[in-house]
Amino acid sequence: MTQPTRRKRDRAATRAALLAAARARFTLVGYDATSVRDIARDAGVDATLIFRYFGSKERLFEEVARAAEEEAAVDAEGSAADLPTRLLHAAMKQDSPGSASGPLTALLLSSGRPECREQLNSQLHETYVRNLEKLVDLPDRELRAELLTAWLLGINVARAIAHTPALSDACVDDITPYFEQVAAILLGTPGSESTDER
Repeated sequence: MTQPTRRKRDRAATRAALLAAARARFTLVGYDATSVRDIARDAGVDATLIFRYFGSKERLFEEVARAAEEEAAVDAEGSAADLPTRLLHAAMKQDSPGSASGPLTALLLSSGRPECREQLNSQLHETYVRNLEKLVDLPDRELRAELLTAWLLGINVARAIAHTPALSDACVDDITPYFEQVAAILLGTPGSESTDER
């Protein structure tokens, strides 16, 4: 009688392990350079289970990207006052020390694929730009929100793709004070030294 429960638990654990391994791989090298064998080996299971649970590598990638998007959306919820800092923390989330693997990284590394580019564009606009725009009470709010989003994206690129030494070694707490100063200026929030009243 306990056997079905154990199988169900094993299935859920295996599926979770495949998702975690896929996210790590896609984040490390992108979609095209990742094979189902790599993912299965990292998860410690047979590669056929990827097709059983997800149907294809493409569907597995879609699920990883969707989970990352939902995660970023949750990170964007809360008070407006610390939204830029929460978005920075979301963009720099790490699965393991010394490896940048935030929710945008897998999409960035796979942006040669049209569907990944489209998903990246959607996530940047819906999660980052639209939420940051709400903090700006100036005529050029969209430009300011996009500039700050571009900096978030640049931080991910520098850490995960270009591997620039100082940014790659920095933790989110090292970067936060600088990011908050620039965010205050761009968004025209109290405490910024911007005198631009356009």
